[in-house]
Amino acid sequence: MSASISLKQQRSRRADAALHLAQHCLMIVGLIFVLDFINLTLGDPVSELFRSFAPESGIVAVGAPENDAAETTASSAVDASLAALSPQMRGALSYVAQRYKVSAEAVRPVFEAVQLVGQERRIDPLLIVAIIGVESGFNPFAESAMGARGLMQVIPRFHMDKVPDGGGRGAFLDPVTNIRIGTSVLQEAIQRRGGLAAGLQYYAGSSDPQGVYASRVIAERARLEQAARRAAG
Repeated sequence: MSASISLKQQRSRRADAALHLAQHCLMIVGLIFVLDFINLTLGDPVSELFRSFAPESGIVAVGAPENDAAETTASSAVDASLAALSPQMRGALSYVAQRYKVSAEAVRPVFEAVQLVGQERRIDPLLIVAIIGVESGFNPFAESAMGARGLMQVIPRFHMDKVPDGGGRGAFLDPVTNIRIGTSVLQEAIQRRGGLAAGLQYYAGSSDPQGVYASRVIAERARLEQAARRAAG
């Protein structure tokens, strides 16, 4: 008796499973029919959606025009910056980039500031460049054991009166401000000592009777001038 009842239950379950499967198949067939009807009537909605966002001209390499424009702008800026320097300063810039292992592009603003301040103060710009090379090797953040700071190694406690209004000791690490203050100190030193060599020694705070510091700066200036002449020639 129990075996007969169990057999009937199994047959009933199989019949229910077959019915559910048939219902699912009918639902899938109906869904396919509906989708086909939509495609025939309206076209492919997904494709149309993507086409609405795509450019009419077809596929475009995203970012290429912008990158080209950016490179063109950067190149134009570099050319304009080079044009701002005199031929002498351009030749000196190439020499400095090789001698001190620095980027010409990074040092170029320093040369522009030197050229401008040299004209304002009527100080030879190559002399300023030579001092920067000897003093800091074109490191704007250089600081000595004596507290001298920046490109031209100016000691803040002696020259705070030359800092622009609102500036503090940190102003000596700004390349342009450092060049302006350092050139002013150099000009005063030359006038006070009555000559270039003595003024350079005074600028460095050196009491060396042999004038080693002045000789180094003057020799470096001569190399800069020679490099500028080669570039011009």
